[in-house]
Amino acid sequence: MRNKLRTIATGFAVASGLFLMIVLQGAGNGLIHSFEYNMGGMAFDAVHVYGGRTTMPYEGIKEGRQINLDERDVDMVNRNFTSTVASVAPLLTKGGLTSSFAGNYISGMTVYGVYPVYFDTEALKMLEGRFVNDIDIQQRRKVVAIGSKSAESLFKKKENPVGQVVNISGISYTVVGVYKSDEMSNSTIFYAPYTTISTIYNRGKFIDELTMKIKNIKAEEDMDAFEKDYVRASSQIHSFSPEDEDALWIWNQASDNIKTQNAMNILHTSFWVLGLLTLVSGIVGVSNIMLISVKERTREFGIRRAIGARPWSIIRMVVLESIAITTVFGYVGMLLGIFFCEWMDKAVGNQTMDVGVFQAKYFIDPTVDLSVCINATIVIILAGALAGFFPARKAVKIKPIDALRAN
Repeated sequence: MRNKLRTIATGFAVASGLFLMIVLQGAGNGLIHSFEYNMGGMAFDAVHVYGGRTTMPYEGIKEGRQINLDERDVDMVNRNFTSTVASVAPLLTKGGLTSSFAGNYISGMTVYGVYPVYFDTEALKMLEGRFVNDIDIQQRRKVVAIGSKSAESLFKKKENPVGQVVNISGISYTVVGVYKSDEMSNSTIFYAPYTTISTIYNRGKFIDELTMKIKNIKAEEDMDAFEKDYVRASSQIHSFSPEDEDALWIWNQASDNIKTQNAMNILHTSFWVLGLLTLVSGIVGVSNIMLISVKERTREFGIRRAIGARPWSIIRMVVLESIAITTVFGYVGMLLGIFFCEWMDKAVGNQTMDVGVFQAKYFIDPTVDLSVCINATIVIILAGALAGFFPARKAVKIKPIDALRAN
């Protein structure tokens, strides 16, 4: 109480350290949560392969040749990559179509011809009805699973989409299910049986895309090795150089996911390190103040010892003062940090960014678990107790006569 300004300055260091740690953790969680939410509809273990155009001559064949994937690629994967590929799904696409129902239209939509395994490969989530099944494939049924955004546009929430018949560029399809549309895209994609699309549009053995679900690969170098092995095996089917990087176009979501997770882990660790450093700065401030305080009171301690005070009573007095400072101001810093995170959540949390091509939410739930806040406060209180204990213990070891001589 004699040094109010110094006490307040010490408390400010404690409160600001705890406040900044909680805010940094909240901001980091907001970024991580937004990424997880926006990527929730995407498969993180999928590899998509498309045909490209050769840029190198190979075995007497000139460059510039278009590589068209076909059913041989599916057989090759099933033969050679059983240990690393959980499932493989060929896909056909037909774009530039128009769908209609009761006077409502969607133009520029795309129909994907898929097998049932594609559902798991792309981590789709059904809201109503079902996805394409084996019977649809066998009987070449004209059925589709549509996105929730497309369902809203076509049926205006007045009709249950499942069981309704929609017209897609002059061909009638029965809606068998509604899946959750991807938050990252406004694209209108309808999923139909692979055999149906192949028959209607006379696609024969050719496919537009090959999607593989990867298993047993966790490291970047292993993923790179798998990709090279796949290109080498595909080059034997389509007669192009394994070194020709443009012969196939590969979108490796599994590899991207590994890199993204590593980056997110680094980001999360960085926020923790910065938060802990700010917390340490507060602890250092308390330690310095307690050292100065104990040194200034050495004469007082000598007098107390001379009139019969026990060393432990002096140590306890100093430690309680240190705990009082860190507890009061640590609690204040914790409350301010929590309130600020809640304010960030209300002010900018769950905002949607629309750039025309896609929509995404950013800064989702930038808050910190209450247990983390309480644990951080407990840590700084314990650190404050130690900050008072050690200098006090050193001071009481001085003989009373020497302490009385101290200035």
